[in-house]
Amino acid sequence: MSLRPRRLSLPKGARVFSPGEPCPGFVQLEEGTIRVSLTAANGREVVLYRVQPGDVCLQTFSCLINHATYRATGVAETALSGILLPPALFHDRMAGDAGFREGIFTSVARRFGDFERLVEDVALIGFDARLARALLRLRDGEGRVPATHEQLAVETASGRAFVSRRLAEFARQGLVRPGRGWIDLVDVAGLERIAADER
Repeated sequence: MSLRPRRLSLPKGARVFSPGEPCPGFVQLEEGTIRVSLTAANGREVVLYRVQPGDVCLQTFSCLINHATYRATGVAETALSGILLPPALFHDRMAGDAGFREGIFTSVARRFGDFERLVEDVALIGFDARLARALLRLRDGEGRVPATHEQLAVETASGRAFVSRRLAEFARQGLVRPGRGWIDLVDVAGLERIAADER
């Protein structure tokens, strides 16, 4: 059993893990973002959460604790760099390093907030509010969302056609200006009002 960490470096778009694969170890990200998503038998995909430096991937944590395989897909949303702790080293540190263990459990507890938000958005929030929240969450510093309608469908656990119809309505209201592969947020305050409406 290896007790030595190793460097991890992956380009943007690389597959980090896939359903059915064993876990190679615990990733401590230093740079980048991993998008974790679940795909149903009918092909519908939904983003569960994103992992950034300091975060814990619940899929990886569960696989290591339960000695199970992955059930979701992890993709490098940006180029990644970090450290991979092999399973034996992860378990050794969980058992003998109180600071490491506390940090992991704190991050796991924080991560559950993402699942609460996902359940709330899908089960309790109207679609326009869900779409507005996704647009606000994904915008860059210039107020642009670099995403296609298909990608927004994944973010909102819905269908592409429905996203397209609602975006067309948002555009008609002067809230957004869609482009090819991107969406400019024209009225951020208006989108924030829609995002706050939980009907």
